[in-house]
Amino acid sequence: MLEVKNIDKFFGGIHAVNNVSLKVEKGSITGLIGPNGAGKTTLFNIIAGNIKSSSGKVELSNENITNLEAHELFSKGVLRTFQIAHEFSTLTVLENLMMVPGSQYGEKIIYNWINSNIVKKQEEEIRAKAIEVIKFLNLSHLTQEIAGNLSGGQKKLLELGRTMMVDAKIVLLDEVGAGVNRTLLNDISEAIIRLNKEKNYTFFVIEHDMELIEKLCEPVIVMAEGSLLFQGNFNEVKSNNSVIEAYLGKGIKNKEKL
Repeated sequence: MLEVKNIDKFFGGIHAVNNVSLKVEKGSITGLIGPNGAGKTTLFNIIAGNIKSSSGKVELSNENITNLEAHELFSKGVLRTFQIAHEFSTLTVLENLMMVPGSQYGEKIIYNWINSNIVKKQEEEIRAKAIEVIKFLNLSHLTQEIAGNLSGGQKKLLELGRTMMVDAKIVLLDEVGAGVNRTLLNDISEAIIRLNKEKNYTFFVIEHDMELIEKLCEPVIVMAEGSLLFQGNFNEVKSNNSVIEAYLGKGIKNKEKL
């Protein structure tokens, strides 16, 4: 589904991402972990079109998508959530979801003038889709709630819902567990699993919560100091000496703390 080939990113004299190559297989939930400063978010930002790489290539289903803008990647089915949710804070949950699909007829004055029926029909279809997404995420009680009033976890669920409003090929989740209580985090993780199993969503996940990584992800990719360090299943990752030292710097005796 997604292949990163020899990606480098320099910020002045800082080599933030150093010759990273990896693959995210279709239908997988692939985790990306590493200590602070490992280059994870920089790599995500390159894949998602938020910043440009210094060199290397990114491919989506064998198509070169290197350094495309975020809106171009959106149209190709590459969606990304953020550690801090980016909701439209003054709109309702329903309206936030209805805003997502692109090229809506109602955005063009000419359709409102000469063919308002097609505008109405499409809006009804989008509304029905949004209601379906809200029900899937168990947010029906918040349908008309202003998004700015939601808790951090509810906003993360709303961001996940926005990815369901279009035909996503791969969703990049950036620390979906950050600042979320355990109850809502369980709801989010169950929604991710359902999307993966029932709708064949492919996820690429940055996360510091190792319980969540263990529950969701296989394989798990580890970065450290801008480079790819290790890849395997969770048990292999947590018992690997290089990974332990990257996190703790104290060697194998502390591996149970990872």
